[in-house]
Amino acid sequence: MPVVVDVPEPPAPTGDRLLLRVEASSVNGTDLGAFGGGLTAAVVRRVSHPGFDVAGEVLSCGPEVTAFAPGDRVMALLGHSGGGQAERVVFRQEQAARVPVSCSAAEAASLPLAGLTALQALYGRAALRARRSPRVLVVGASGGIGAAAVQLARLVGAHVTGVASGRKLDFVAGLGAQELVDRHEREVTALGRRFDVVLDTPGRLLAAAARPLLADDGVFVTTRGAGPDSVRELVPGRLRRGGPAFATVRTRPRSADLAHLAALVDGGDLRPVVDRVFPLAQVEEAYRHVRGAATGKVVVATSAVPVG
Repeated sequence: MPVVVDVPEPPAPTGDRLLLRVEASSVNGTDLGAFGGGLTAAVVRRVSHPGFDVAGEVLSCGPEVTAFAPGDRVMALLGHSGGGQAERVVFRQEQAARVPVSCSAAEAASLPLAGLTALQALYGRAALRARRSPRVLVVGASGGIGAAAVQLARLVGAHVTGVASGRKLDFVAGLGAQELVDRHEREVTALGRRFDVVLDTPGRLLAAAARPLLADDGVFVTTRGAGPDSVRELVPGRLRRGGPAFATVRTRPRSADLAHLAALVDGGDLRPVVDRVFPLAQVEEAYRHVRGAATGKVVVATSAVPVG
């Protein structure tokens, strides 16, 4: 489990980088995976530090920064090295956007990784906005990515079926899902229905198993990496001549996409979902809570952000 330690201050930002006073950072699946067992977790711990999305105040800017100034409140998705669960962090301006006017720091910190993944999966890889009256299945609908995905799908008129554990189904319905599936009571692969888009947010569903769920021109999008069991199936739709398409989503820290999410929030079309906020001193408790009954995102506050 993570522990809080003292480290040197980051260096002054150079080039197009920003130095941020971090107010909050959310806990993601990659953070949890780093504290598991096995070789993969050991590699992640070696190359990265906890915290991949942040919100806070810009303290200083490198000489090539053009989009922000000291005092701006921004949110950002950090690179593979992470490091957001800290008091200060440095990153490039292209990874950031201004915090939505209507958002607290905790709500803003819940948006980058989860929101960008859902946006780029549905509107990018699945081209959802180009479909008429689409039927969408969101697996893991009560998590951070899933909660954003349900809302983004409903925003473009999709009929959404959300999959989650029974105690979290009311939460998923509150996000806008019209149909609910208790993953403990029904196998997703045996629903007997077909969907235009299937989004597997935990990345546990194999592409071959998802095929019966897809309409003739449907697309299966997963956060799962393409392993030996799925390389044949995971072919972008543009390379196929008819039939279902399969794709992975690799979340990109695009400033324009983050700004789009912020506009949706300020317009009342997307609601950041924060389950609980823990102070940095209680980061271990935050990680335990994510593994338990959390719905939406769990946030670690590194400055004067209300907790609870």
